[in-house]
Amino acid sequence: MERYWSRFESRWQNYNLIDAGDGEKLERFGSVVVRRPEVTAIWPKSLSENDWRKESHATFVYRDSKSGIWQTAKDFKPNWQITYPLNGQKLAFNLKLTAFKHVGVFPEQAANWEFIASQVQNKPKSKILNLFAYTGGASLAACASGADVTHVDSIRPIVNWASENMESSKLKNIRWTVEDALTFVKREAKRGNLYDGIIMDPPSYGNGGGKNPTKWKLEDQLNELLSEASKILSPQGFLVLNTYSGLSNSTLETLITIWFRFENVAVGDLVLHSDTKHVLSTGSCLRGWNQ
Repeated sequence: MERYWSRFESRWQNYNLIDAGDGEKLERFGSVVVRRPEVTAIWPKSLSENDWRKESHATFVYRDSKSGIWQTAKDFKPNWQITYPLNGQKLAFNLKLTAFKHVGVFPEQAANWEFIASQVQNKPKSKILNLFAYTGGASLAACASGADVTHVDSIRPIVNWASENMESSKLKNIRWTVEDALTFVKREAKRGNLYDGIIMDPPSYGNGGGKNPTKWKLEDQLNELLSEASKILSPQGFLVLNTYSGLSNSTLETLITIWFRFENVAVGDLVLHSDTKHVLSTGSCLRGWNQ
């Protein structure tokens, strides 16, 4: 087994991380600049506080440990759109401010979209399963590359948001499932269904939706999820696993080595590079695939 971090560069044209530091990040999404908390940005800011204030259209302020409010400029428009170029197409993301500081896309995931596209293009008509799929960036990337995509998330409004992104991207035929990810995978394993690629982006904690809501805690359930997922991944399939928790890269690699048999495993940080030359780590990522 070959172990290395295979780097796939994102190609954002209308997103950039302007600056990061002192527990915050300043980002441009198209014409909108947002200021949000970022616990990993522990170094000093490069730009002045005055620069940050002048640049930002919306600033997120926590009300408690889980949610908060946005303070916006008077002329701020609450809904806007950005695109990402992939395979001669444009993936479209409809953005808005949420109470959990998200805006509808995780820009660092573009490096994974490039990897997913490279895998799908080598296997026409691939069946791809996207778990904890949020607003569908990976689903759009796989679909735009010719894959047959099943998108699973436990929160119906989020799945509806992803569906809007598909329509805005002029794509079609992604299958939407509102269900707990582990429940869905267990059922697929019983049915003997196989996928050519599995993408999962589990939260550290969560309360599932759908017909049989369950609570999720990454450290307690990731091992079982990977065990079940290994039953539905085809022998020549690939896996993408993202985590935003305290699990180390070596822990992720150990889990993958136990449950899967990949020729290639790449483990590393997903990062954003700021205009002020900082490198901001946003979480861990593991990719496994066979050639």
